[in-house]
Amino acid sequence: MKLFDVYPLNDITITKGEGSFVWDDKGNKYLDCYGGHAVISIGHSHPHYVKAIETQLSQIGFYSNSIHIPIQKQLAEKLGSVSGKKDYQLFLCNSGAEANENAIKLASFYTGRNKVVAFSKSFHGRTSLAVAATDNKSIVAPVNETNNISFLPFNDVAALLEYFKQYGNETAAVIVEGIQGVGGINVASTDFLKAIRTLCDEYGAVYIADSVQCGYGRSGKFFSHDHAGVSADIYSMAKGMGNGFPIGGIAIAPHIQPKHGMLGTTFGGNHLACAAAMAVLDVIQNENLIDSVNETGEYLMNQLAQIPELKNIRGKGLMIGFDVDDEHKGLRKNLLHKHKIFTGEAKPNVIRLLPALNIRKEEINILINAIKDEIAYLNNLN
Repeated sequence: MKLFDVYPLNDITITKGEGSFVWDDKGNKYLDCYGGHAVISIGHSHPHYVKAIETQLSQIGFYSNSIHIPIQKQLAEKLGSVSGKKDYQLFLCNSGAEANENAIKLASFYTGRNKVVAFSKSFHGRTSLAVAATDNKSIVAPVNETNNISFLPFNDVAALLEYFKQYGNETAAVIVEGIQGVGGINVASTDFLKAIRTLCDEYGAVYIADSVQCGYGRSGKFFSHDHAGVSADIYSMAKGMGNGFPIGGIAIAPHIQPKHGMLGTTFGGNHLACAAAMAVLDVIQNENLIDSVNETGEYLMNQLAQIPELKNIRGKGLMIGFDVDDEHKGLRKNLLHKHKIFTGEAKPNVIRLLPALNIRKEEINILINAIKDEIAYLNNLN
């Protein structure tokens, strides 16, 4: 048997990680400014994280949700405290796609409706409902196609108002990323998110805040939607939640009541996953990482702004993107292969920066100096 070839791969094999650095099998050291798609929130191999998983594994790694799992309740309490959503309820699953899948399904159960609003350049996952609400036809199989999803322009309040005038009473939910990740680091405006909240209240729809990539402190607030001063009915989470251990979840407002069998999962909320997630919250809290994100994010944005070739620098906290023109489209590739720095991308020429929340200024300086060197090199070629 061989692997199903669906990933374009860099010819690199990573064998070790520590903090904001990783090493390959040849001993080369890389600065990680992408964190495996915003997954590494507290740095690679954080000692507290490693110890928490080892301790839990030595006791029990898994049993099903047919019995009491006290660490689930501990995680719910800690997550409520750190996020400021103490009165919300937590359903645990395994990934961001599952989180969004369950969020949309729950909204439909709650409202008895089947229409969902999503937005241009959205990405919500690859499972059935999540991919149907993703604005990328190339990854939507025929079986996923549905007339229940309507795509509206992102950050367009007028289009949203017009839609709700016509379909508001049929709409189960609006699902929106506070900052679009795969779409290219597009920040939802305060007016836009407030309009979603107002319309959902007026028409009885559910506001789903997709916080899979832009949540867990990455934006400088626990949920990026918090920047707009609004509260969603459901927040979806994953990626940075487990720092690499598969875990996802949805935080559900108290007015949405559960019933047995409504949602379910085999592996979701297992002992080992909860131990990983608890450790992440411990580090976020004990090391004041959300405050740190605001400081280092501002520093990184200011440093990038001093490089004139980088266009439309945008984002919040440590979720940052910028555009490069065709003359500099080799920047990301050269940063990786010449300077040993991982970054992300979005089409056509967007570079995404999603480092660990505890990245240090001296590590940011390594990135900035490499960008400057590579820009100068590319300028000389043109």
